[in-house]
Amino acid sequence: MYLAMNRFAVKKGQEEAFEAVWTGRETRLHELDGFKSFHLLKGPEGEDGQTVLYASHTIWNSKDDFLAWTKSEQFRDAHKNAGSNKDLYAGPPKFEGFEAVSGA
Repeated sequence: MYLAMNRFAVKKGQEEAFEAVWTGRETRLHELDGFKSFHLLKGPEGEDGQTVLYASHTIWNSKDDFLAWTKSEQFRDAHKNAGSNKDLYAGPPKFEGFEAVSGA
């Protein structure tokens, strides 16, 4: 199993707009081999009091399945308007990838 996560510092007051972008877009993830699930998580307010932490994560059968997604037409389509929402963020997303070493 491979978990791919992006962490976002969303400007305070922009939470609703950020969530609308993520819940309203067509990702076509289900079309990819190895895709298991997607979740958008809302975290705590940042220490600066100006941001709210969010994380999006996908679970894949393998890292290779995830890497295939990043090179796919579906990936390009899902991210084609990403730059138009920069005003929602306090900086770029931070990617983290994890391979499972054990599981139930």
